[in-house]
Amino acid sequence: MSDPPAASIAVLGAGSWGTALAVLLSRNQFDVRLWGHLPSDIEALQRDRENRAFLPGISLPSSLRPETELSQAVAGVQEVLVVVPSHAFRSVLQALAGLIPSTTSLSWATKGFEPGTTSLMHEVAGQVLGAREYAVLSGPTFAKEVARGLPTAITVASSSRPHAERIARFLHADYFRAYTSADVVGVEVGGAAKNVLAIAAGIADGLGFGANTRAALITRGLAEITRLGVALGGQKDTFMGLAGLGDLALTCTDDQSRNRRMGLALARGLSIDQARREIGQEVEGVHTAQEVWLKARELGVDMPISEQTYRVLYEQLPPAEAVHALLDRQQKAETE
Repeated sequence: MSDPPAASIAVLGAGSWGTALAVLLSRNQFDVRLWGHLPSDIEALQRDRENRAFLPGISLPSSLRPETELSQAVAGVQEVLVVVPSHAFRSVLQALAGLIPSTTSLSWATKGFEPGTTSLMHEVAGQVLGAREYAVLSGPTFAKEVARGLPTAITVASSSRPHAERIARFLHADYFRAYTSADVVGVEVGGAAKNVLAIAAGIADGLGFGANTRAALITRGLAEITRLGVALGGQKDTFMGLAGLGDLALTCTDDQSRNRRMGLALARGLSIDQARREIGQEVEGVHTAQEVWLKARELGVDMPISEQTYRVLYEQLPPAEAVHALLDRQQKAETE
């Protein structure tokens, strides 16, 4: 008796993380189509069988098919996994709306609040595509380590437990563990807001404030992310898990993090545009800082580290002054 055919999965977004997830799924014996918005980039993947721009040295499995046309990438697939920056999320879903039936389930590994609306990605998905099965992937992950097969764990959150479990099974490998959650809001807030804290940690380290300061930023940063997440309907325990503390610790402490490198660059006196050019990839925390500040102000949530990061990015506050503004805050109990 022959084996059943492998599920077909479309991964939309051919950056480092999208490519790494496509490689993982292909290694797991799925038929994977990988699409990106620049045909020239996809043509390079087809030619080189390698993403030399973002994942050099990682060969694309034979079951991974780069596609220049979105319609071809999603034709007949059982699952669509969106891995694009938050500012492009809505436009990609709008393009998808006329291409996939309502029975096609959707997942995403996009982290952030939508610029201009402060919406989380599940809210955008509901507005654009209506009711269907959704799931979000988040957690402490660097694309290069996943592509190299280094041990990794993430969270898959969905209001549909069977959908979360299905996506977790798709991703499971000897080196990759996916845990499930029903807390979509908490997982999304943790994945988005930690990027702002990573910029703050990079600034503090770049200014030479030391390990004590970094530990304080991570700890107090986790407290303010949790306050925001709970105010939006997330569960407090979620922020002690992979999508909360795990992702925050990783992003704040390792220079593979683009957001941390943004903070380091700002501390050296570079502008945001100069830092972006130096990093060479999207830095989600820059957009997210403004959306988090707006959302926190709307809800009356105290987020002092995020506020000072916003002021550095959008009000040209010198980084050293931002750190000192945090130290000059009124004394209070740690649990407040």
